[in-house]
Amino acid sequence: MPHKILEKTELAHGPVRFPILAAFHYREYRLYWLGGAFSNIGMWALVFGRLWLMHSLTESALYLGLVTTSSLGPILLFSVWGGVLADRVNRLRLVIATRALFAVLALLTGALISTDVIRPWQVIALSLLTGILLSFDIPSRQAMLPRLVPRERLVNAIALYSLLFSGSAIVGPGFFAPLVNLWGLDGLFYLIGGSYILTVGMMSMMKPSPHQRSNSEHGMWQGLREGFRYIQKSRLILSLIGIATIGGIFGMSFETLLPIFAERLLKGGVDTYSIMLLGLGVGGLSGTVTLAWLGNLKNSPRFLLLSGTGFGLALALFAQMTWFPAAMVTLGLAGGFSVVFMTVNNTMVQSLVAEDFRGRVMSVHQLSWGATALGGMLIGFLAQLGGAPFALTLGGLITALFAGGLVLARLGELARATQATALELSADTHQPANSDPGY
Repeated sequence: MPHKILEKTELAHGPVRFPILAAFHYREYRLYWLGGAFSNIGMWALVFGRLWLMHSLTESALYLGLVTTSSLGPILLFSVWGGVLADRVNRLRLVIATRALFAVLALLTGALISTDVIRPWQVIALSLLTGILLSFDIPSRQAMLPRLVPRERLVNAIALYSLLFSGSAIVGPGFFAPLVNLWGLDGLFYLIGGSYILTVGMMSMMKPSPHQRSNSEHGMWQGLREGFRYIQKSRLILSLIGIATIGGIFGMSFETLLPIFAERLLKGGVDTYSIMLLGLGVGGLSGTVTLAWLGNLKNSPRFLLLSGTGFGLALALFAQMTWFPAAMVTLGLAGGFSVVFMTVNNTMVQSLVAEDFRGRVMSVHQLSWGATALGGMLIGFLAQLGGAPFALTLGGLITALFAGGLVLARLGELARATQATALELSADTHQPANSDPGY
């Protein structure tokens, strides 16, 4: 995350032995984190499992793009409504419901494969349903986090949670090829369903009361308009959303083409694909750990500039590689820079937004991830026309130039805002109602 994991070595309730793990002092956060661990492994396998499934059915770059678009496209349409809902209902109960439905979709996919009736249109339809659920899941899940720990521990809590994304990208590839080879793709999807069932179990143990939102006296449309007006007036939040959107369209969509690089350009199969995903995950974990030790809220704008530019250039370099070891190094760099870029961006928004608008703002911020749907379709189309290396090189250079340029243009304002927020956090002794460690 954009912050140093811990500035102090004591919690409000006493000293903690390992400051870097301070947020784990709180029971609700521990349950939230464990639930996230299971669901992140499940979501990782779901995304890449569907890509490999579609590749095995069609061997078409365009169809791979359609899978990405179907999974993330609904976020562009429905995420803002998910944000409005997150500011009006009990966020925990909403997330439990969406996670249970993720389990149903994964088990259904496995059953379709086992009975040998799976078709490309079914993969796209299941991806579309997943995207609709994500539209309502993500805003509530992200808005829950600041309610789980005292405000001065928010930096630490977000940093520890971000480790799950890169961690699942390491654990996942280690099991991907063995599971597919031993149990087939259907076995993989059954395991995904099980991981979501475990997530539901963890979150069902949490206390629902801190996540209950008061019903607004205004309607849904009015709430949506209020959220957009707030973002429009908050220039820095609007800039951060724009920066993330460029990275989502032209950068994060690179994963769509990895099956093609694995099979056609690097002359491998599912084992090569799995190793590439492992390298991507190791790079992501390295980036997150680097942030944990060296990053803080004050220097986060510089981290954002460095990671956005480095991410785009690493993608352009990876696209030129035909020697596997060199491809792994550049892919690892891309993974590290991408995690830093999106994590820093997300945490800066969380630090700047007012609580009453958190769900709506985070839903609009997630449009940057939904923009990957457009990027997946675009990069698949460009790869079909000019080849995968051309498409990825173009996307990487656009990411480096435009994302880096936007950060540079706002660098002074971002630095002043983050320094002011860091000073406020260091002086704040506020304890939320649910900050009891739970021992």
